[in-house]
Formats: sequence, structure tokens, C-alpha cells
Amino acid sequence: MNYWLVKSEPFKYSWDDFVAQGVGMWDGVRNYQARNNMKSMKLGDLVFFYHSNEGLEVVGIAKVVKEHYPDPTTDDERWVVVDLSPVEKLPKTVTLKQMKNDERLQDLALIKQSRLSVTPVKSEEFDIIVGLAHE
Repeated sequence: MNYWLVKSEPFKYSWDDFVAQGVGMWDGVRNYQARNNMKSMKLGDLVFFYHSNEGLEVVGIAKVVKEHYPDPTTDDERWVVVDLSPVEKLPKTVTLKQMKNDERLQDLALIKQSRLSVTPVKSEEFDIIVGLAHE
């Protein structure tokens, strides 16, 4: 199993919007590296849902329920989407500041490549962030 982090601006598409929808098509990615990360997502992979711009925090965990397919929002065949489904809201959000201040997370792609909307998360980083949410 692989782990990922996806970012969404909560005023455009929040965790609550995602939960209400049930299954969300992750679309609109127009960065090649983020697109390649989506192409690497496999059925059942777990995904952190991160509120960007407002909040700057991991708020929940989703899972991949459909692997990449052509993005129906564009005619450009270079772009893909994946479908995600909510698994659980974290009991406590984990802020970007917390992650930056945790020496165990200094290699986290969110910190090193902060502009990417879809990033990989190492299994040990996933466990650390889940642990922080349960403190």
C-alpha cells in the first residue's frame, strides 16, 4: 500500500463537501509531477486530505476507490483524475506548523515541495501524522 496527500482549498472543496459527496473525483490537476503521482495511486491506497490556504492542516483520511482515468473536465488527454472516498475525519487536525516543527517529518514532500497538490507520503510519515492527530 502507498500513501498520499492531496490538497484542496476549503472554500472551494472542503472535507465536509467531500464527505457529503461520498466519492469525489480528484480533478483539475495541471502539474506534471502531481499528475504522475496520481497515475501511481492504486486502489485502496490511503490519502491525507489537506486544507490548503485556509487552515493549512491535514483534516482527514480518504482512500483511492478508482485508479486514474482521463480527466473529463478537459479535452487534453495528458490529464487524469482519480476517485477518492472519505475514510475518517481525524480526531484532531495536524497543522503544517506542527509538521514543520517535527524533526521526524523534515523530508515530508508537503514541506519540501509545498506547491504540489498531490504528493507521496512515506508509511512512517503517515503513521507519525496519524499519531499526532490522536495525541
